[in-house]
Amino acid sequence: MLVKLLTRELLRHWRSRQDIINPLLFFVLTVTLFPLAVTPDGQILSQIGSGIIWVSALLAAMLSLESMYRDDYHDGTLELLILQSGSPYQVVLAKIIAHWLTTGLPLVIISPLLAVMMQIPTSAFLALILTLLIGTAVLSLIGSVGMGLTVGLRNGGVLLSLLVLPLYIPILIYGASAVNSAAMGLEYSGQLSFMGAYLIGCLTLVPLASVSAIKVSIQ
Repeated sequence: MLVKLLTRELLRHWRSRQDIINPLLFFVLTVTLFPLAVTPDGQILSQIGSGIIWVSALLAAMLSLESMYRDDYHDGTLELLILQSGSPYQVVLAKIIAHWLTTGLPLVIISPLLAVMMQIPTSAFLALILTLLIGTAVLSLIGSVGMGLTVGLRNGGVLLSLLVLPLYIPILIYGASAVNSAAMGLEYSGQLSFMGAYLIGCLTLVPLASVSAIKVSIQ
């Protein structure tokens, strides 16, 4: 059943391709504008580049959260799936996976090109890709809870930000720190271990919390 639900979600995202393109464009434009606004100096950019890429990825992921439940909520499909599918956990999990595949993964794929623009050393590229792989998955998971709680509100964007940003901060700090450590030739396995543990905790708890949040919103 999970495969069928995931296929449905991917097709739904494909039909609304602007929900895929807009976060990616936002990510690229935000990172591109920083050298113009701050400084073109390569040494400075290499020092702040990882933080810029990570903050931009976080904001781009937040920009796309509404596409996770919005359309299905407004046409009644979400309520039908949650209450009558017999497996609301798989419904939510399929939506989270589809969101990551259409939003998080493209950000990861394009990040090395932006890292070159920010003059981040090539030795840090692997750390950047690994941390973004873990981090974007966490962003999709945590975002699903916040979106589940606010999907029924007319202007829930501000409340969504207040709910999820505090939970995003640890992954942002450790992700940027790992890339900086790799750029300086230092070990970054500690940061990766923390991020991996954070991801496992989210995978264990978040889908269940998302189901409960959606049920509150649709009742």
